[in-house]
Amino acid sequence: MSLRIRCDGSGPSQGQMQQSPSRARTARAGRETYTVICDGLLLRKIAVGLLTVFAISRAGVNSADALQRNERGLALGDLSIRTSEVTTARKESQQQNLDSGRYAISSSRKGTSTENDSVTGDRTRYQDVGVHDEAPTEAPPVFSNEFVVKMPGSVEDVKRLAELHGYYYLGSLPFDNLHHVRHRRLVHRSIDLHPHNESEPWEERIQQKIKVRTKRDYGGEENVHLWQRWQRQSDETIYSATGRMLDGSYSRDHLPRTSVRQKRAPQFKPERERTRMNDPKWPLQWYLNRGGGLDMNVERAWAEFNVSGKGVVVTILDDGLEKDHPDIQENYDPDASYDMNDQDPDPQPRYEQTDMNRHGTRCAGEVAGIRDNQVCGVGIAYGASIGGIRMLDGDVTDAVEARSLSLNSQHVHVYSASWGPDDDAKTVDGPGQLADRALKDGIRNGRKGLGSIFVWASGNGGKEKDNCNCDGYVNSIYTLAVSAATENGNVPWYSESCAASLATTYSSGNYNEGQIVTSDLHHNCTERHTGTSASAPLAAAIVALALESNPSLTWRDMQHLAVRATKRANLNAPDWVTNGVGRNVSHSFGFGLLDAHRMVELAKRWRRSPPQKVCTVSTPRNDRAIPPKSTLLLHLYVECKNVKHIEHTISKISLQAVRRGDLHIYLTSPKGTKSTLLTMRPRDDSRQGFNQWPFMTVHNWGEDPNGNWTLEIHNEGAYLGKATLREWALILYGTAEDPEAQLRSDFPDKLLGEIDQGNDLGGNEGSSGVRSTGVRDPAIDSDTVLNSRSSVSLSSAAAATQSGLPPSPQLLGLTSWYQLLLSGAKSPSQTTTVLLSCQASALLKPLQVLLLALLCTFSRYVVDFNGDNRFVY
Repeated sequence: MSLRIRCDGSGPSQGQMQQSPSRARTARAGRETYTVICDGLLLRKIAVGLLTVFAISRAGVNSADALQRNERGLALGDLSIRTSEVTTARKESQQQNLDSGRYAISSSRKGTSTENDSVTGDRTRYQDVGVHDEAPTEAPPVFSNEFVVKMPGSVEDVKRLAELHGYYYLGSLPFDNLHHVRHRRLVHRSIDLHPHNESEPWEERIQQKIKVRTKRDYGGEENVHLWQRWQRQSDETIYSATGRMLDGSYSRDHLPRTSVRQKRAPQFKPERERTRMNDPKWPLQWYLNRGGGLDMNVERAWAEFNVSGKGVVVTILDDGLEKDHPDIQENYDPDASYDMNDQDPDPQPRYEQTDMNRHGTRCAGEVAGIRDNQVCGVGIAYGASIGGIRMLDGDVTDAVEARSLSLNSQHVHVYSASWGPDDDAKTVDGPGQLADRALKDGIRNGRKGLGSIFVWASGNGGKEKDNCNCDGYVNSIYTLAVSAATENGNVPWYSESCAASLATTYSSGNYNEGQIVTSDLHHNCTERHTGTSASAPLAAAIVALALESNPSLTWRDMQHLAVRATKRANLNAPDWVTNGVGRNVSHSFGFGLLDAHRMVELAKRWRRSPPQKVCTVSTPRNDRAIPPKSTLLLHLYVECKNVKHIEHTISKISLQAVRRGDLHIYLTSPKGTKSTLLTMRPRDDSRQGFNQWPFMTVHNWGEDPNGNWTLEIHNEGAYLGKATLREWALILYGTAEDPEAQLRSDFPDKLLGEIDQGNDLGGNEGSSGVRSTGVRDPAIDSDTVLNSRSSVSLSSAAAATQSGLPPSPQLLGLTSWYQLLLSGAKSPSQTTTVLLSCQASALLKPLQVLLLALLCTFSRYVVDFNGDNRFVY
């Protein structure tokens, strides 16, 4: 059961506060919001409640003063109660760097809002701690003998200075006069930093930390532990099908099981209806040619628009590219290729016995495999130029990633990456400062100012219950994150779900389902390319088709097209919902399966997205405790003048936790769209928490941001697993004008209807998705919680109107308390909400305190004085 106490007394005068700090604190509490939440186990919590009353009575103070006690603890067996130290003074307002400008943390109750035009500043994603260029991790860093140095002057001058001081010159970065060098005499790897030499001429020097990066397929040596585990499991436990929703995320332990003996449905068009090709593997490319609305509509795009990606350059950031492969060599582009590991222009992979460096060649064949050459299959963009950057077959550093992401950005149009931080469900990592700068430089200056397009695989940590919002590449607004679907339209067992994924393409599933056909090492062909590694190149190829039809598309245009050129098709997920503007969206599939024909059709008629605007709203920087088995709700009122149609929504969160993997985080928009920002990660035992981590959601795409937003943090930790929210800032990217307006003016009504149906606006007939304006959970309905424009409000789990109680606050007498206690004892599983209004000077009576303690025996309670004072157990 749940109890909310709200006290709306008048605040004290300044004189009263000066006379008595204790009285001032008590009076000040009268204008705050108190929150008490109770539900759960009976006998254990009865003991806790009685001990609480005993502690208060032994202290010789009333209930309000008891909250001011410092570190008073009692224990019963393995049960402990702690009254946390109260901090009465608010922290001073601080200036924080955020995106394109500086924003001030306000101590007022209304959040500070700043609005900017398209991003022009140099936001640093991670806090700079010495040379550490990403979120801190618990493992000690390993440093390479490579450095990034800042030195003005020509490249030849910097090369000469590097040679003079014992360095090899490796290359330059496209910003800030930065150069990549390697020290000759230092050991290759070290846990110690190399001390700065004052005789060196560099203005700045940063030693590079070695990063962990994994390829997102299965079967290679890099994933051998997962591959072997997968093969060992029986056919009754390897499945991919519709899962059961549990708090906005999948519980894969409850997925329905699929036998490998289940007869597969017909997968292909009749041969007479398929495009005729002489590529021997073409009949097996089910994701391109099975028709019936179950493929990605590529054949229709080829036939109607005569597109093949001609004139578009795609490069694969990976472990190398077999450039002389017979299905690739005619499309190979040396100007889009480089070897960052050996520092030469040849991206040819390193051959060894296990063929572990086949990944890049496989991804390249999906994009630009040559058509009708009697070799292997065909790439979606079979006329595109293809390059490869060998950067994963060696030490990966921030500089290596930055140089790879910015290679020849005036020539390369699309960068495809099927790798990322370890998908082990305990890593929180992303681009370092240099790689983040490279992404920004790419979208601002790449393709002559139109912006480079970065396509990213969402991740393979589904088996470990990872969440791709912990991957800083996937949740970047500058990347187009792509998820995977199986041949039967199910969620693959390896796929990660998160609110940052924009769209989906096909990939592998069960071992009784089809996989991806593509080129392989040694001039071979494979039918077994797997994972989200296979999904991203398919999306990059469809992007190439769209760019051929309209070369003037910007990086944001392409994301708008991806949102509109998707379809639910046969994608099965229990979390399909309809957002506030009627678009179906899922944490597993984004906005749906990419449709190549619709993508090209839209691209041909798309003019230009309205200018990007940014609105930042921050909450007061007050620590808010989240005890074990409890929930914290924060409400933030947003009023943005320049953003009326959202694209990306970022919640930048600083949070400490005894165990980071115990946290769920949700964000609900004013339109009622609920995004899961973070799910529990059972393997994440880190105590590091999150340091201004940018959780991103695209589920609010097109919505109006103005109104009340709700952040919901669940802590499922054990007895001592407390968490503390330090800071929350909401960053809204979008436009002032409606991007749909140009389509309405340019498109005939019939075509508009087809586009709307394609993106499932309003939901499909027979769909499991919600057809209203979003999923509105009454437990977090901000309209029933906020009766003013307070920017921060802490609430319990339900509104008074949901429990049958009057919506207005009322003073409860002893009889009401007794009745409430009895109703809770009779049905402790039900949620009951009571609003108690009191004056600042009026303290709870001792008997009421006793009843409150008994009431809360049904689980836990949290009393939070708007972040200042807490009494928790």
